[in-house]
Amino acid sequence: MSKYWSDFVHQLEPYVPGEQPKMSKLVKLNTNEHPLGPSPKVLEVIRGEADERLRLYPDPDSSQLKEAIASYYGVQRDQVFVGNGSDEVLAHLFLGFFKQDKPLLFPDITYSFYKVYCGLYQIDYEAVPLDGELAIAVDDYLKPNGGIIFPNPNAPTGRLLPLSEIERLLQANTESLVVVDEAYIDFGGESAISLINRYPNLLVTQTLSKSRSLAGLRIGLAVGDAALIDGLNRIKDSFNSYPLDRIAIAAGAAAFEDREWFDKGCELVISQRDWLDGELDKRGFESLPSAANFLFTRHPQHSGESLAKGLREQGVIVRHFGKPERIADYLRITVGTPEQNQALIETLDTLL
Repeated sequence: MSKYWSDFVHQLEPYVPGEQPKMSKLVKLNTNEHPLGPSPKVLEVIRGEADERLRLYPDPDSSQLKEAIASYYGVQRDQVFVGNGSDEVLAHLFLGFFKQDKPLLFPDITYSFYKVYCGLYQIDYEAVPLDGELAIAVDDYLKPNGGIIFPNPNAPTGRLLPLSEIERLLQANTESLVVVDEAYIDFGGESAISLINRYPNLLVTQTLSKSRSLAGLRIGLAVGDAALIDGLNRIKDSFNSYPLDRIAIAAGAAAFEDREWFDKGCELVISQRDWLDGELDKRGFESLPSAANFLFTRHPQHSGESLAKGLREQGVIVRHFGKPERIADYLRITVGTPEQNQALIETLDTLL
C-alpha cells in the first residue's frame, strides 16, 4: 500500500490466479493446463521466429493468426479479434460493451474475473444464481440487462449449456450483447461460433491456453459480427497496438493448422476425464457432469478443505475455492496425464 495510490486502487479486489508453486516432484492439477505439450510443429515455428527479426515490431493486426482462425472456423477475417490471452480480450469487451444503464448478468458461480472487471470498470452487475444442480438456467436471464456473459462449459462447474439453449437465449435477448466464453469448449461441446452470422449480438471468446496447450504464450481471441470486432479493435488500438509478439502470432497460427495434434490432445483429455470420473465414483465422490478438462467433485464424508490440504501435504495440488458456501466442499481437479491421474487416485486412497 502506498500513499500515492488513488482511492480507486484501494477499492479494487484483484483476481487471484491459481497457484504456481515451485515445489519439486509436484503433481500439479490446479490450473487446468493441458497434459500434452504443444504441437511439435508449433515448437518448430517458435524456433524459426526467434531470430534477428525480433528487433522489429510485430504485425499490429496479427494477420497471419487471424487468417488461420478464420479458415479454421469458416468465418471472415474481419470477424476475428485476437489479444494477449483471453483475459485481455475479455477486459476490452467489458470496457467497450458492458458499461450500460442496466446491469450485466452472469452466473453467481463462474469465472471470478468477471466480477473483478466490473470493479475495475465500475460496471453494474447482477450475479444470477445457478440452479439446484449448479447449472445455468436460461430462463433466469430473460429479463432487462446491459449484457450477458457466461463460460460454456461453465467454470468451475464444468457443466455445458447446449447450443439450442444458447440460441433460445439469443432469440429472446436481441437488445444487448451476449458473450459466450468458450475457454473449454473443445473438450466436449459445440462452439457457438456457428451462430454468429445469424445473431449480430453474439460474441464468442476462446483461448489457446487450454485445448491447444499454449498457456505460456498468452493468446486469446473473439469471433463475432464485424461491427463488434471493429469496436474491440478501437479499444485495442487505444490501449496497445501490439498485444501479440511475432512468436505468438506465428505459433498460434501453427496451432490452428495442426489439427491432428489438436485432436490427439482433446481425445487424451476426454478419455482420461472419463477414467478419472469413474475412479472417483468408485471411491464415493460426487462429480458434476463435465465437458471441460477438469472435474468438479466432492466427497460426502470429507470436507473439500481437508481433502485439498491432505493432497497438498503429499505433493498433489488441486483447486479448492471455499466460497460461496454451496461449493465449499467441492474440489476442481484438472485432468492430467495418465501418470498424474493415477498418482492422484493413489494419494486419495491414503486420505480416505
